Amino acid sequence: MKALVTGGAGFIGSNLVKALVADGHDVRVLDNLQSGYRENLSEIPGHMFIEGDIRDERIVREAMRSRNVVFHLAASVGNKRSIDDPIGDSEVNVIGTLRVLEAARAEGVRKVVASSSAGIYGELKHIPIREDHPIDPLTPYANSKLCMEKHCLAYGQIYGIEVACLRYFNVYGPNQRFDAYGNVIPIFVFNALDGRPIEIYGDGQQTRDFINVKDVVQANLLAARAGVPSGAYNIASGTQIEIGALAESIRALIPRDVAIVHGAERAGDVKDSLADVSMAQRAFGFAPSVAMDTGLPEYVAWATGFHQASQAKRTEAAR
Repeated sequence: MKALVTGGAGFIGSNLVKALVADGHDVRVLDNLQSGYRENLSEIPGHMFIEGDIRDERIVREAMRSRNVVFHLAASVGNKRSIDDPIGDSEVNVIGTLRVLEAARAEGVRKVVASSSAGIYGELKHIPIREDHPIDPLTPYANSKLCMEKHCLAYGQIYGIEVACLRYFNVYGPNQRFDAYGNVIPIFVFNALDGRPIEIYGDGQQTRDFINVKDVVQANLLAARAGVPSGAYNIASGTQIEIGALAESIRALIPRDVAIVHGAERAGDVKDSLADVSMAQRAFGFAPSVAMDTGLPEYVAWATGFHQASQAKRTEAAR
């Protein structure tokens, strides 16, 4: 395939680019490097990189030329970030997505695989969550992701583009750096590596469905190859873990004494999460394969190496 990966220098995007290149595909990356990192792609030969913003019509159209599949991962990510800057969140996630869709339509792209979020479900009425669960987004981020989905599916109906919207649950894995706006696993791990306490918001009994980035990459590849009707699909592990238990597992993997503390619950956080992924299994053969007891040690090992290298750079710069 001739693929464009928006947000391809980011956490999930760089893992996807690596897999596409390894499979021999023609890969082009568009990223403004605001939350992505060029070094994430530095050891991946054979791709073309364009630095630019998905809100820039000219750049997006240029990046889209001669492509037949678009993996749309560029986004403003995170509930807290969207609460802090709701307008900026929608400018990227809604207007940026429309720029991507318009360019895809104009350039005759056959398939768009768009990255959505389980945040669109809001507080859960029942678990496991199927795609027909009531939609009740609780944050600007969740609302903008829902709007992104609706635009993608509308383009599919109106213009005949095949569209797969992948609703990610909690993704973790290599290249996921510490970000105060980001996901709980890197926050816990990098705080622990720095010797800071692991802070849990609430009592720690809340649950999440974590999925390894390798499984997310496979979901993208399968969705791109399959000739399935346009739709939205849960992408998750189909398993639960309590946040308190997660914190204990991370502490056990860090070779230093780290405290676990509790803070107040955060606005916009759901209590429990567990996905039903059978629709994606039926549609394009998605089957998560990386268990937490394998994926978490691998991530902690990657984060430890990254942390040590970052500390060495800071020490050298200070000399």
